[in-house]
Amino acid sequence: MSRLNFLLRQDAIKRMNYYGRRGIPFFFLIDFDEENCIVEEPDNLPDDEILFSFPSSGNYGEMPFTMKEHFMWEPHPQTIEEYSRSFDIVYKNLYAGNSFLTNLTCATPVETDLTLKDIFIHSRAKYRLMMKGRFVMFSPEIFVRITDGMIYSCPMKGTIDASYPYAASVILNDEKESAEHATIVDLIRNDLSQIASEVTVTKYRYIDEVQTNNGTLLQVSSEIRGRLPEDFCDKLGDMFFRLLPAGSVTGAPKKKTVEIIREAETYDRGYYTGVTGFFDGKNLDSAVIIRFVEQLPDGSLVFKSGGGITFKSNKVSEYEEMIQKVYVPFY
Repeated sequence: MSRLNFLLRQDAIKRMNYYGRRGIPFFFLIDFDEENCIVEEPDNLPDDEILFSFPSSGNYGEMPFTMKEHFMWEPHPQTIEEYSRSFDIVYKNLYAGNSFLTNLTCATPVETDLTLKDIFIHSRAKYRLMMKGRFVMFSPEIFVRITDGMIYSCPMKGTIDASYPYAASVILNDEKESAEHATIVDLIRNDLSQIASEVTVTKYRYIDEVQTNNGTLLQVSSEIRGRLPEDFCDKLGDMFFRLLPAGSVTGAPKKKTVEIIREAETYDRGYYTGVTGFFDGKNLDSAVIIRFVEQLPDGSLVFKSGGGITFKSNKVSEYEEMIQKVYVPFY
């Protein structure tokens, strides 16, 4: 029986407020629907059920390991015809002006001889998290960081295979990718303005490299910064939940776009595209839950991935990007 204490949204907010007000460190995990949340002091977190490794904290000590030279990794993505059904629903709403950008995702069955713990131990990512028997995450994407009273967000939008000729130049000059990125940066800037002052874009469209079992990917990010009120810790939960769901994995405008996502997608996201993080008593670090492998009740695995759809999107290109993201970050 699980020893994890799952909370509904309001209870999670109250607990985050309580810990924040008293400067008590805590780990948190929030699913996409904000219905299955964990907010727990690190000493009370069962490390046989939850393992995490973040830049700022973790309950997993790095140990020497032998990298598997050969492992099976065979995705079985849905057909382009199946993808078209979801894409067409999104595109119809874009055409009608109901959304400017919608993040469409899919669940891809994967055959592999790797366990969730294998993936957790071997993967290389800023943020790693495993819930035993449920899922593993290896996310490169910051949601928000709070440091010395300043809040930062680094939305990630735009992916290209680094082996593509002049890959960095291609993605930075792509009109569709540029418009998608600008939309998300504007959305996040508006989100932060709900809780912070002096909100500004401090870095715009810089490139990160992500190493995978299929080679290197380039991903485009920006940094937005704002100043929090001096008493932000007293209402940490209220403040944090006002930013949810994460804009980079929903779209704009956020409320209507979430309705479109629920109509278009053919599965429940669960913890995928939720958020997780750690508060050390003064500062907070968090990640968007992407790069996600889920274990289904029958023991099979699915990899959840997707991308942003705009009015300028090409269906085949978006389908191929969704498949391209089904990887494990081993190198």
